[in-house]
Amino acid sequence: MDCPKCKIELHEKTIQGIKVEECCKCEGIWFDKDELRQVKDKTDADLNWVDFEIWKHPENFKAGTHKYQCSQCGNTMSVLDYADTHVEIDYCTNCQSIWLDKNELEKIVSVLEDDLLTKSMGDYVKAALEEAKELFQGSESFFSEWKDFTTILRFLQYRILANHPSLMNTITEIQKNPLNR
Repeated sequence: MDCPKCKIELHEKTIQGIKVEECCKCEGIWFDKDELRQVKDKTDADLNWVDFEIWKHPENFKAGTHKYQCSQCGNTMSVLDYADTHVEIDYCTNCQSIWLDKNELEKIVSVLEDDLLTKSMGDYVKAALEEAKELFQGSESFFSEWKDFTTILRFLQYRILANHPSLMNTITEIQKNPLNR
């Protein structure tokens, strides 16, 4: 398979245990269907529940002009801007392969981590309810959905304690001085 940008052969590379293809010239990375999600999930376990699925959340992506031919199927790829991140994702609508230029994977993970840390309590409550629904209706295994759900609950707990430091102080005091000693 050739680099869609440089037109030279891509070489296999392993990122977080997932085999992808990389261009040795421009250092862009080719992800077959679902490999980007797998790499993201293994890069930061707290991001597992954050869906970075182009076809699932089209509101986060703005379509642009076509740049490259898909190295997998030959289809013309779409250029998608991810929210307001200035990260361009070259995406094949036919086989769902993704091309990322050098350092774009790191930018995506960084943006998702920042988003995770800036969500409001309401955002976490909403996400917890959505993930609770996915426990029974989600496309992933029950165990995987359960991990996502408990991760959201943990971040909701952090947000509650950050927003209410007096509650944290009370909990700490109760733990130091239990009533039943």
